[in-house]
Amino acid sequence: MKQVKIRIPMRVLTLLFGLFLSVGTFAQSNTVTGQVKDATGEPVIGATVRIDGQNGGAITDFDGNFTIEAPAGATLTISYIGYQDAKVTASPHMVVTLEEDAAQSLNEVVVIGYGAVKKSDLTGSVTALKPDSKNKGLVVNPQDLMQGKIAGVNVTDGGGTPGGGAEIRIRGGSSLSASNKPLIVIDGIAMDNDGVKGLANPLSMVNPQDIESFNVLKDASATAIYGSRGSNGVIIITTKKGRRGLEVAYNGSVTMSMKKKTVKVMDGNQYRDFITERFGEGSAAYNAMGTANTNWQDEIYRTAISHDHNVSLSGTLSTVLPYRVSLGYTGQQGILKTSKFDRYTASVNLSPTLLEDHLKINLNGKGMWAKSRYADGAAIGSALWFDPTQSPYDNTSVDAANFGNFFEWKTDGTALNDPTWPNTYYSLATKNPLAVLELKDDTAISRDFIGSADVDYQIHGFEDLRLHMTAGADISSGRQVTNVLPSNPLAIYYGSNGTDRITKRNLQFSTYAQYYHDFNDAAKNHFDIMVGYEWQHFWRSQCNRYFSYYPSTNPRAGQIYTDSGVDYDGDGVLEDYRFKTESFLVSFFGRANWSLMDGRYMLTGTVRRDGSSRFKEHWDTFPSFAFAWKIKDENKFREIEWLSDLKLRLGWGITGQQDIQQGDYPYFAIYQANSGQGSLYPLIPGVVMVRPNEYNPDLKWEKTTTYN
Repeated sequence: MKQVKIRIPMRVLTLLFGLFLSVGTFAQSNTVTGQVKDATGEPVIGATVRIDGQNGGAITDFDGNFTIEAPAGATLTISYIGYQDAKVTASPHMVVTLEEDAAQSLNEVVVIGYGAVKKSDLTGSVTALKPDSKNKGLVVNPQDLMQGKIAGVNVTDGGGTPGGGAEIRIRGGSSLSASNKPLIVIDGIAMDNDGVKGLANPLSMVNPQDIESFNVLKDASATAIYGSRGSNGVIIITTKKGRRGLEVAYNGSVTMSMKKKTVKVMDGNQYRDFITERFGEGSAAYNAMGTANTNWQDEIYRTAISHDHNVSLSGTLSTVLPYRVSLGYTGQQGILKTSKFDRYTASVNLSPTLLEDHLKINLNGKGMWAKSRYADGAAIGSALWFDPTQSPYDNTSVDAANFGNFFEWKTDGTALNDPTWPNTYYSLATKNPLAVLELKDDTAISRDFIGSADVDYQIHGFEDLRLHMTAGADISSGRQVTNVLPSNPLAIYYGSNGTDRITKRNLQFSTYAQYYHDFNDAAKNHFDIMVGYEWQHFWRSQCNRYFSYYPSTNPRAGQIYTDSGVDYDGDGVLEDYRFKTESFLVSFFGRANWSLMDGRYMLTGTVRRDGSSRFKEHWDTFPSFAFAWKIKDENKFREIEWLSDLKLRLGWGITGQQDIQQGDYPYFAIYQANSGQGSLYPLIPGVVMVRPNEYNPDLKWEKTTTYN
């Protein structure tokens, strides 16, 4: 698929302001033009260009270009956040390359499990990523921001469905038969990997424009703090917060997507020549051909127009309450006709700091509503095989309406016993690909809300001790309705309508205490100790309903196929099946960091004890250790200017997994009533026999040991 993108950057207001930025007037000034790029050759948008010792300046535009009036020989300073300032001598046509600020990068704070550390002090394998404006194409889901940017992380598209998810693997898979999906943590709330209808994965819940940073934990020494949920790696997402000063931002993009190429097949004229040569004029095959020249691949594909719009407002109320509010809309068409994805998002963040900066509160609320229409992939194969001499539509035959006014290969329909259907579909023939798409409506609507509250208190008078608490909920629901009309060639006359609905409610509460202290001794020891507790509850409900459209000769035409449905919700909708399930996970965890010689040598140990309701033996322990040596800080290496960082890391850890079998009760018998022939007990009339489903009382944690 090829994409052409038109982007409206977030800095539109800044750039418009830059057009009117006053520039000082000097004797014998010259017009200086230039372009600012980064090390990869991409233009830097919104960089500031100033004349040393003078007022005024300029801002680079969408292509990194700038124009400024400067005296001959003047020195220009070009600056941009995250890059080293560049000082250059003014010349008529300049190209300036900005280098990333390595020192700033190493001092960045990286979010890890239950805490944060400086990037230079990491002992485990952790990669931090901040989204930027360099992503090509429409960014619908956060995984689009990670593709190809993090070593050891593979993001594979799940098939190209608009709004569809992707398969994410961190350093490959660790399980032969269970889930290999990484744990996703959004603002401190750990998601589960079970989606609902219309939601491919937890990442689909978050607007990419609301993300401040990704932090990916890769090895066991980093992920073991998450115990039984960290065996496949952890992706920690932190969303944006309010800042001082009023800021209104808009970001929009329009994307055109089109098929890159098609499979080469015979056109109508070539097919007619082939049939004539093979079977001869007047043959049955010859007489069955039409007079059209239809390119069926062109009939099912289209140039898709997609767009994305986001607006945010941030600032501070009464100087003590930073806030951020955002709204977003994404509309994505698929290149396969009828496929489409629409999503609306909203988020609110409040992050006040009280009690002389000792008490920090962070409140987050994120809501999402999405609608997906799925195209039937069977049309792709049909487009390669269907007769190119036939027209897509047929409005002439007496029973054309029965086939949706599409051309189809037909056969005698006497067996249907319906005088209004004298013909039916020829089951062995390829079906009209356009009819397959147009006569089926497969739509899913999903809703999601994620709310969290973080409270962090640094004890007055004992500032080395911090207490932290996080409480949150993830509530989502999805309903998919698949309506196949009787005229659809894959419905075989009867048609069908099915509804599948899933509702989830996940609750989490965690709290931990952290003590850190620097000792002013000769070894310059530093200790950081954290202990905590976490409780998680996972609840899930699923129900479905299915019926077939009856023939017109049936007196109950249009009614449901069976009268055995139950109105579970009191909404007047009969459902054939429903189940509810829940599980609990209780955890105790701790981490100790010890560094000496001003952080030159670092040792980290973590331990987590998890108790899961999914196993008969509920509890297990998951430890890890890591060592790091900052070789760059040794005297022999400090003077090497071209070497910004050199570190040796060694790690070992054990992680676990509880998602090794479907269901929340795999270790004890669940009985199910028999149905059909032989379901009644032969000795007592009317008594139905029941049987236990498959279970394993010896089931236990799956464990993975990793050396890094």
